[in-house]
Amino acid sequence: MADKQIRITLVRSLAKRLASHKACAHGLGLRKMHQTVVREATPENMGMVNKISYMLKVESV
Repeated sequence: MADKQIRITLVRSLAKRLASHKACAHGLGLRKMHQTVVREATPENMGMVNKISYMLKVESV
């Protein structure tokens, strides 16, 4: 059974953000603006996405 994948793009800067929000972005593998990664839609990843959703663009793959 294939797990659901999501494509995550960082569209807002990490500068002057809360440390916990920066940590979520780094946990998802996002380091630079406009960087895109593909991750599995696990509860852990979705929790991080929901926390910093104002900085991300999320698409289903």
